[in-house]
Amino acid sequence: MKLSDKTQKYLSIITLGVSGGSIYLIPFIKYVFYDQQIAAMSMTNAQSGFLLSMYGIGNMILYIPGGILADKLSPRKCLLFSLLSTTALTIVYGFTMNYKIALVIWFLFSFTTVLVFWASLLKAVRMIGSEKEQGTMFGIYYAVNGLTGVGFNTLALWVSGWSKTTKGVMFNVVMVYALATAVAALLVFLFLKKDENVKVEISEDEKFHFKDVGHLIKNPYVWLFAVVVFCGYSLFSSTSYFTPYLTDVVGVSPTNSGVYSIIRNYLFMLLSPISGYIADKVFKSTSKWLTITLSVLVVLFLGVLLIPTSANATMVSIYTLLPGAFGLASYSIVFSLINETKIPAKVTGTVIGLASVIGYSPDLFMSVMFGNWLDRLKNKGYTLIFLYLAGTCVVAIVCAFLIRRHAIKISELVKDTEGV
Repeated sequence: MKLSDKTQKYLSIITLGVSGGSIYLIPFIKYVFYDQQIAAMSMTNAQSGFLLSMYGIGNMILYIPGGILADKLSPRKCLLFSLLSTTALTIVYGFTMNYKIALVIWFLFSFTTVLVFWASLLKAVRMIGSEKEQGTMFGIYYAVNGLTGVGFNTLALWVSGWSKTTKGVMFNVVMVYALATAVAALLVFLFLKKDENVKVEISEDEKFHFKDVGHLIKNPYVWLFAVVVFCGYSLFSSTSYFTPYLTDVVGVSPTNSGVYSIIRNYLFMLLSPISGYIADKVFKSTSKWLTITLSVLVVLFLGVLLIPTSANATMVSIYTLLPGAFGLASYSIVFSLINETKIPAKVTGTVIGLASVIGYSPDLFMSVMFGNWLDRLKNKGYTLIFLYLAGTCVVAIVCAFLIRRHAIKISELVKDTEGV
């Protein structure tokens, strides 16, 4: 039975959300199971951070070629390859649980979760909706992404209790993550359109050319966009440090801290469509709404530093949810900001690749830097972490403002041209 265009659109965005929500569970396993992974592999905080650095090194190498490939290849094939190969690597990690092998696996994850996956995924999300639906489409994508994370992490938290050994706990968690990517691959196979069979007439101006890369590199708004992605991703990924903060400083148990982490990092993604709606319908500008959410985050991160040691553990735990909420409200729409740069859709994959080199560079250094602060300064390291994140918000606010000013100028030029 042939599906209507509307049904196909929403099945596609749901499938993409499940794909994105499942494939990054394993590289970022520390977001929820920080203490458990360290215990199972007998790692230090810095070694835990270096796993992500290995992943980040591979990512930096592959973002640009991956973006170019995304403008050339079928998203369906790219996603299937990525999800199935990630499933295989996840299973290998579960059966080895060795630090040296894990370093290699985390490097290989960059090939399976970034090379042809990341830019293909985001390009597909952008192409599903119209220009006026970008915030909403990305919001729905991140909501489904979050639900996927909540579902499989809740299942992982449950099955982790089936074992009484640290390695057994992690094995159960990792197998749930392998199941997640396998399910996502099945959904892609069933519901994502076989676009390689659709013949579309494309004018020469609309086709991708390698010379476009040179033009994009010279475009300052590509790099401003990249810095906003850098800041948004830094905020999104760093809220995971509230997990050890609650256990080390506040005295919350690892299990309860894990529950708060699932809410903070995944359940709050349900707010993403609301954030997208506000950007599209209320402010009619992603940059405007980002400026507000980022300003709130500055206050929240600085507020953590003022919490007294005698504060109630439950109240502090609830407070740590607020940076997660506003961080996701920001990060979930950050890629819809690409529309305000006025860059053509034909080079979306390449722009995402270029921007991701800067945008996801925190994977190279931030976890190691934060881990070193915690190993060296113990609980005082959290002060540096939260000050760093507040400063990151300020940088993002400035870049969003500059992009907004550019979008206004372009719109005024178009109006003047149409009026002639």
